[in-house]
Amino acid sequence: VGNLSILEHLVSSYKLWHSYSPHIPKTARYTLAEKIDRVFLETIELLFAASKSAKRVKLDALQQASVKFELLKFLLQILWEIRALDNSKYAVLAEPLNHIGKMLGGWIRQTLTQLQTAEHSR
Repeated sequence: VGNLSILEHLVSSYKLWHSYSPHIPKTARYTLAEKIDRVFLETIELLFAASKSAKRVKLDALQQASVKFELLKFLLQILWEIRALDNSKYAVLAEPLNHIGKMLGGWIRQTLTQLQTAEHSR
Protein backbone atom coordinates (compact mmCIF):
# COMPACT_ATOMS: atom_id res chain seq x y z
CA VAL A 1 0.00 0.00 0.00
CA GLY A 2 2.84 2.41 0.90
CA ASN A 3 4.55 1.51 -2.38
CA LEU A 4 1.56 2.60 -4.42
CA SER A 5 2.18 6.17 -3.29
CA ILE A 6 5.31 6.22 -5.46
CA LEU A 7 3.13 5.22 -8.40
CA GLU A 8 0.66 7.97 -7.53
CA HIS A 9 3.50 10.50 -7.35
CA LEU A 10 4.85 9.37 -10.71
CA VAL A 11 1.41 9.54 -12.35
CA SER A 12 0.94 13.03 -10.90
CA SER A 13 4.32 14.06 -12.34
CA TYR A 14 3.34 12.57 -15.69
CA LYS A 15 0.13 14.62 -15.70
CA LEU A 16 2.20 17.73 -15.04
CA TRP A 17 4.59 16.78 -17.87
CA HIS A 18 1.59 16.09 -20.11
CA SER A 19 0.34 19.64 -19.51
CA TYR A 20 3.77 21.01 -20.49
CA SER A 21 4.41 18.88 -23.57
CA PRO A 22 2.13 20.79 -26.00
CA HIS A 23 4.20 23.90 -25.27
CA ILE A 24 7.52 22.27 -26.20
CA PRO A 25 8.88 23.83 -29.42
CA LYS A 26 8.22 21.71 -32.50
CA THR A 27 11.96 21.18 -32.99
CA ALA A 28 11.95 19.01 -29.85
CA ARG A 29 8.29 18.03 -29.49
CA TYR A 30 8.33 15.13 -31.95
CA THR A 31 11.76 13.83 -30.95
CA LEU A 32 12.97 14.35 -27.39
CA ALA A 33 9.56 15.18 -25.90
CA GLU A 34 7.98 12.07 -27.43
CA LYS A 35 10.84 9.95 -26.07
CA ILE A 36 10.36 11.48 -22.60
CA ASP A 37 6.65 10.67 -22.80
CA ARG A 38 7.42 7.02 -23.69
CA VAL A 39 10.01 6.66 -20.92
CA PHE A 40 7.57 8.18 -18.40
CA LEU A 41 4.92 5.60 -19.39
CA GLU A 42 7.42 2.70 -19.38
CA THR A 43 8.53 3.68 -15.87
CA ILE A 44 4.92 3.83 -14.70
CA GLU A 45 4.34 0.40 -16.25
CA LEU A 46 7.38 -1.12 -14.50
CA LEU A 47 6.42 0.33 -11.12
CA PHE A 48 2.88 -0.94 -11.56
CA ALA A 49 4.24 -4.41 -12.38
CA ALA A 50 6.53 -4.26 -9.34
CA SER A 51 3.62 -3.36 -7.08
CA LYS A 52 1.79 -6.51 -8.21
CA SER A 53 4.75 -8.94 -8.29
CA ALA A 54 6.35 -11.49 -5.99
CA LYS A 55 9.57 -10.32 -4.32
CA ARG A 56 12.08 -11.90 -6.71
CA VAL A 57 10.29 -10.58 -9.79
CA LYS A 58 9.59 -7.30 -7.96
CA LEU A 59 13.31 -6.59 -7.52
CA ASP A 60 13.96 -7.04 -11.24
CA ALA A 61 11.07 -4.72 -12.16
CA LEU A 62 12.24 -2.13 -9.62
CA GLN A 63 15.79 -2.20 -10.94
CA GLN A 64 14.53 -1.79 -14.52
CA ALA A 65 12.26 1.05 -13.36
CA SER A 66 15.23 2.70 -11.65
CA VAL A 67 17.25 2.70 -14.88
CA LYS A 68 14.26 4.07 -16.85
CA PHE A 69 13.68 6.70 -14.19
CA GLU A 70 17.30 7.87 -14.32
CA LEU A 71 17.00 8.05 -18.13
CA LEU A 72 13.81 10.10 -17.75
CA LYS A 73 15.55 12.64 -15.52
CA PHE A 74 18.53 12.77 -17.90
CA LEU A 75 16.30 13.37 -20.94
CA LEU A 76 14.38 16.10 -19.12
CA GLN A 77 17.68 17.76 -18.24
CA ILE A 78 18.70 17.71 -21.91
CA LEU A 79 15.32 19.21 -22.85
CA TRP A 80 15.93 21.99 -20.34
CA GLU A 81 19.55 22.49 -21.49
CA ILE A 82 18.46 23.03 -25.10
CA ARG A 83 15.93 25.55 -23.74
CA ALA A 84 12.91 23.62 -24.95
CA LEU A 85 11.63 23.55 -21.35
CA ASP A 86 11.83 26.77 -19.34
CA ASN A 87 13.45 27.08 -15.92
CA SER A 88 10.24 27.33 -13.90
CA LYS A 89 8.60 24.29 -15.51
CA TYR A 90 11.81 22.28 -15.14
CA ALA A 91 12.04 23.23 -11.45
CA VAL A 92 8.39 22.36 -10.79
CA LEU A 93 8.89 18.97 -12.47
CA ALA A 94 12.30 18.23 -10.91
CA GLU A 95 11.09 18.56 -7.32
CA PRO A 96 8.63 15.63 -7.28
CA LEU A 97 11.01 13.56 -9.45
CA ASN A 98 13.76 13.94 -6.83
CA HIS A 99 11.32 12.74 -4.18
CA ILE A 100 10.24 9.80 -6.36
CA GLY A 101 13.91 8.85 -6.85
CA LYS A 102 14.40 8.66 -3.07
CA MET A 103 11.23 6.60 -2.68
CA LEU A 104 12.32 4.23 -5.45
CA GLY A 105 15.75 3.76 -3.86
CA GLY A 106 14.07 2.99 -0.54
CA TRP A 107 11.72 0.46 -2.14
CA ILE A 108 14.65 -1.30 -3.81
CA ARG A 109 16.60 -1.42 -0.51
CA GLN A 110 13.53 -2.70 1.35
CA THR A 111 12.94 -5.44 -1.25
CA LEU A 112 16.62 -6.46 -1.18
CA THR A 113 16.52 -6.69 2.63
CA GLN A 114 13.37 -8.81 2.51
CA LEU A 115 14.95 -11.17 -0.04
CA GLN A 116 18.14 -11.50 2.03
CA THR A 117 16.13 -12.13 5.19
CA ALA A 118 14.08 -14.80 3.41
CA GLU A 119 17.26 -16.50 2.11
CA HIS A 120 18.91 -16.51 5.56
CA SER A 121 15.85 -18.06 7.18
CA ARG A 122 15.95 -21.10 4.86
